[in-house]
Amino acid sequence: MDRSRQVLKLLTLAAAASLSACVVAPYRPAPPPVYAPQPQPVYQPPPPAYQPPPQAQDYQGDPNSGDVAETATEPPPPLPDYEQPPCPDEGYLWTPGYWHWSPAGYYWVPGTWVEPPQVGFLWTPGYWAFVGGVYAFHGGYWGPHVGYYGGVNYGFGYVGVGFVGGRWEGNRFAYNTAVLNVNRTVIHNTYNETIVNNVTINHVSYNGGPNGVHAAPTPQERSWSREQHVPPTPAQVSHVQEANRNPALFAHANGGHPAIAATARPAAFSGPGVISAHGAAPIGAGTPHAPAGAGQFPASNNGLGAQAAAARQLQSNGAQGAPRGQAPAAPVAPTVQQKAYVGKPQTQLAKPPAAPPPPKTAGAPNNGKPPSTPHPEKQHEGERDK
Repeated sequence: MDRSRQVLKLLTLAAAASLSACVVAPYRPAPPPVYAPQPQPVYQPPPPAYQPPPQAQDYQGDPNSGDVAETATEPPPPLPDYEQPPCPDEGYLWTPGYWHWSPAGYYWVPGTWVEPPQVGFLWTPGYWAFVGGVYAFHGGYWGPHVGYYGGVNYGFGYVGVGFVGGRWEGNRFAYNTAVLNVNRTVIHNTYNETIVNNVTINHVSYNGGPNGVHAAPTPQERSWSREQHVPPTPAQVSHVQEANRNPALFAHANGGHPAIAATARPAAFSGPGVISAHGAAPIGAGTPHAPAGAGQFPASNNGLGAQAAAARQLQSNGAQGAPRGQAPAAPVAPTVQQKAYVGKPQTQLAKPPAAPPPPKTAGAPNNGKPPSTPHPEKQHEGERDK
């Protein structure tokens, strides 16, 4: 009992000692924070944005102003009138014909059916535009939509804006038989939709200028100009090169009516599927505008000038005019004082008619024949005998 009391007393003393050690400090509020401004970063101007070099010509809002491939000082001829050959196979798309330029002048690139580079792509034709006193050609391209092509009415679905000759339905192209020439017994993915065309058909082949088509790109066409574009396929490039090598396709030789206005396949300029323009002369025949064979020399890739052109023409004429069995005359370039020689058939001079024999006279020696004259050597021998 005493022990428990001692323990309780010790606990009481310990508690009193702990309480006496606790000192309650008076409340003091915290001092207000001192504002220190943060250092401002030094302003650094952003790097200048890339600015493309200015174009040599201002093409008045043309979205394809950077795609000028050729320039000419004279307008292209009017578009010829021709029929469309039938589509050769499913998946081919129509690319209209147009006038292209070379140092020898304008030549016609026939319209043709072409396989697109990939499913879903459509062809935007090239076009000529008059700007700044010259005619500039904007090349065609492949893309998801048909963009701006100067408002030129090429026909066969290209009425100046967009394309109404067909559409992609999944992985297959559906042809509008109201516009395109398609054999429905061979190609079955077709439809027939009549198109009301309010565009005047005047065969004008360029945009701008006093006599060109007056059309500007729409906002939608401007947005489509920024899409992914694919250049012409190798088959199309070969098609243009083949046209450049054909003298009959130059405007100065066909008068604007090419004998090969359209083909069924690229670069196939003979055989079935070749269509002539209305009013064109037969293939290989001369026209009132130029003699047969003119235009053999024009080609933008070979750089032949006027002298080579004249030499080629003279060589052709010499080969035609040389007589049989005789080599054609060498061509001579025409100058101011000298004219080109053209070989002509040689003629045989007729022999003069023989003189009639003198009449016989009675009593004349030798029956009227003239007396014979001795040979000079015989005469000398006679004199030596004497």
